[in-house]
Amino acid sequence: MLMLPLLLVSMDVSVLYFATPAISADLHPSGTQQLWIFDIYGFVLAGLLMTMGALGDHIGRRRLLLGGAAAFGAASLLAAYADSAATLIAARAVLGVGGATLMPSTMALLRTMFTDPAQRAKAIGMWSGVMTGGIALGSVMSGVLVEHFWWGSVFLVNLPAMALLLVLGPVLLPESRHPAPGRFDWPSVPLSLAAVLPVIYGLKEIPTEGWHPLYVVSVTVGLLFAALFVRRQRTGGSPLIPPALLKGRGFTPALVLTLVASLAMMGSAIFTTQYLQSVLGKSPLEAALWSLLPSVFIGVAGPVAAALVQRGVDRGYVVAGGFAAMAAGFTVLALVGTDSLWLVLAGAGVLACGMVAIMSQLTDLAMTGAAAERAGTASSLLETGAEFGGALGMAVLGSIGTALYRHEMPSTAPDQARETLGGALATAARLPGRSGDTLLATAREAFTSGMRGAALAGAVILVLAAVGAAVSLRGVEAGENGRK
Repeated sequence: MLMLPLLLVSMDVSVLYFATPAISADLHPSGTQQLWIFDIYGFVLAGLLMTMGALGDHIGRRRLLLGGAAAFGAASLLAAYADSAATLIAARAVLGVGGATLMPSTMALLRTMFTDPAQRAKAIGMWSGVMTGGIALGSVMSGVLVEHFWWGSVFLVNLPAMALLLVLGPVLLPESRHPAPGRFDWPSVPLSLAAVLPVIYGLKEIPTEGWHPLYVVSVTVGLLFAALFVRRQRTGGSPLIPPALLKGRGFTPALVLTLVASLAMMGSAIFTTQYLQSVLGKSPLEAALWSLLPSVFIGVAGPVAAALVQRGVDRGYVVAGGFAAMAAGFTVLALVGTDSLWLVLAGAGVLACGMVAIMSQLTDLAMTGAAAERAGTASSLLETGAEFGGALGMAVLGSIGTALYRHEMPSTAPDQARETLGGALATAARLPGRSGDTLLATAREAFTSGMRGAALAGAVILVLAAVGAAVSLRGVEAGENGRK
């Protein structure tokens, strides 16, 4: 029951990948509107996670989950039949609000429903696998639906699941909340939004647009508001994020390591998706179908990690092993050429398995270490850390790959071709005969070189993270901490 809304929320991150041409033909959005149709969902989701996690602790996680399901379903219906770009943007924003309620609520309910540690570890492992697999599944589903139906069908698939949750949720899901939540810290809500949104926006734009002053200022402004947010949490009487939560043994390391794992995963995704389409020449739907192959094995990664911990293997070493696996995946990606489909799929598969093993253990540690009455807040912090990590991964590894690409491209190449691989593809299509083929081959080799360099940098980061996990989590057992 709890996995279904989580699957749909994660799928909505990528569900527009293949619907964009049909939406553009029907609604005629401007360039700016098209960007907001894509990005508004993720921005609102990331910005409201902390607020919704804390709100669930106050008013009840099941109540928030059902309210979010109703909003998600209504927004899906509005999006499916949107008659203008502005309406679709507004619907996607409401979908982000609904998603921000569903993600921390599902995890918090898992924390309170499964009291047996072994069962809870398995449930969290499944949660991590569903979350990772849903993003890959969303792009494929959108391609299939748009090929056979109209673009609004990618949103209508949400309705039966949300209706089922609204009917069965009150019967099957127990209510849980903080027994004495106190006053809700409403002033922290705009502070958290002002801290999260500018940073996420700046980090997502830097890989494609470069270190433009606008994006650097955006990140800087967000960090300044983050400092104000932290100060309020430390000095306020009823903070949105209680400082005691971060003092629980293992919680802060889990938060930091979650950010690093997400950095690596999203940093690799921006290269592998472009590689399949722009280097190997796969169609968008073919690329999405191939990208599903590495996801086949992620379902076993979480349970295997949980079984190792239950058999007495130190959790710190299991998490370190997950980071080592991700580093191995990056090492494989550092070996690719311009015709290495199976090597790329193998590297991506190892990366995904390591990611799920890491996230299942870090989430179990953090959620069990947090007091049950703060389960929603703890979950939202982890998910916000993952959002920051993903944006940071695209910025750091994406910038490394872009810099290497531009370095490898000859100075005689057209300016548009020297900027990005997409620009090179567009330029090559306009050139006659062998000139276009030569430029295309050069650009593909330059992109692959940039991908190899970024993969090596990612591998180094992950090796350091493996050492950090082994040291910081060694001997840490999931327990009841952070109760204040």
